[in-house]
Amino acid sequence: MHPPRSPGRLRLGLVIAAAAAVVAALVAVVSPAVAADTLLSQGRQATASSSEGGAYAAYLAVDGNPGTRWASSFSDPQWLQVDLGATATISQAVLTWEAAYATAFKIQTSTNGATWTDAYSTTTATGGTQTITLTGTGRYVRLYATARATGYGYSLWEFKIYGTGGSPAPTPSPTGTSLVTHHEFQANCSVTQSRPDDPIVFPGLPGASHMHTFVGNVTTTASSTLASLLAGGTSCVVPADKSSYWFPPVYKGDQLIVPVGPQVLYYKSGVLDYTSVRPFPQGLRYVVGSPTATLSDFQHAPGAVEGWECGESFHNWDFPASCPAGSQLNVRYQAPSCWDGVHLDSADHKSHMAYPVNGECPTTHPVAVPMLEYKIAFPADGDMSQVRLSSGRGYTWHYDFFNAWDPATLAALVTHCINGGLQCNARGYDLYKPERGAALDENYRLPGRP
Repeated sequence: MHPPRSPGRLRLGLVIAAAAAVVAALVAVVSPAVAADTLLSQGRQATASSSEGGAYAAYLAVDGNPGTRWASSFSDPQWLQVDLGATATISQAVLTWEAAYATAFKIQTSTNGATWTDAYSTTTATGGTQTITLTGTGRYVRLYATARATGYGYSLWEFKIYGTGGSPAPTPSPTGTSLVTHHEFQANCSVTQSRPDDPIVFPGLPGASHMHTFVGNVTTTASSTLASLLAGGTSCVVPADKSSYWFPPVYKGDQLIVPVGPQVLYYKSGVLDYTSVRPFPQGLRYVVGSPTATLSDFQHAPGAVEGWECGESFHNWDFPASCPAGSQLNVRYQAPSCWDGVHLDSADHKSHMAYPVNGECPTTHPVAVPMLEYKIAFPADGDMSQVRLSSGRGYTWHYDFFNAWDPATLAALVTHCINGGLQCNARGYDLYKPERGAALDENYRLPGRP
């Protein structure tokens, strides 16, 4: 017969037993869930209520790259949803917010993408990285955001859904070897001249426009035509790009500020299906933005990307008050990337083009073409109070494009870089995927072309 336990030993034994039971319970509850949890959302099809443009499309929140993000327009509500391919049991969501986060949002599930069930809801979120335990089933999972923490939209670096079920993600790139995060190439062209001409808006009328700064074709005047551009020279590093690109220059007081060196003109996919992008037809021309735009027009334009920036100041819809010494004043603004497939121009120089809707070209403008994004750097720093455009305030930024590429060369770059899912320089070479080669030779020419 065992001697009776003392009260102290009895209490200690009970505590140890209880602790062991808790540990066992935790192991029983947590271990199987952790073992069973699979990342279901990566590489899946994602859609959103809106985006700032192709550079911030919905799929960038499920691409597995922490350096790319989805960003919405600046209004409430907004949503981002991912299709898991088949019904899944959902156990967890991990949201990695950029600075523009939601204070109030829901995580919802759906079997059909139309009827939604709330799996989580909060009105007191603080951004950062949020790991949320969920209990639900569905093929579709949606973030539904209703209150913003900032004046910007909503922006997620990553939207990860864990659980069991779903279906394998589709092959993410044409090569089947790596996830596609870019689909672009650059045209690097230097300034050729500044003059009060605009061969699209005021053809044949020299001096009728406000001042424009031209890059690319060296012969551009108010009377330029496709034939005259094709016969001219170019400041672009690719000799086959005889296109003309122009925009209102920056003045600081009465001093004309001229961009120095080759400027970056991105050719990107503006649609989710980057393999559907086709080259511009020769002679296509259009205007992006407006010299009469208001600040609100510029801020909410579908082509606005970063606005004006310098140093650590970003997303300025007018010029920043000051720029650090030695910095440059940059502007980025995206063009429409859907063409009606018929007209090379239109009366307002815009209607034959359209922006994608939820990552797809509308039926009125069914042809996906490269999305142009001018990134122009003006060497201006210090006090910006006297800075202006020839067209007015910073929000009147706009630009023009007149396509005069050699068709074969442009097609090679579009196919290799945009359709091929690469991040190419002007030669069509992706530094991060050197095994894919380049579209052009060391002289920036298409092999076999003069």
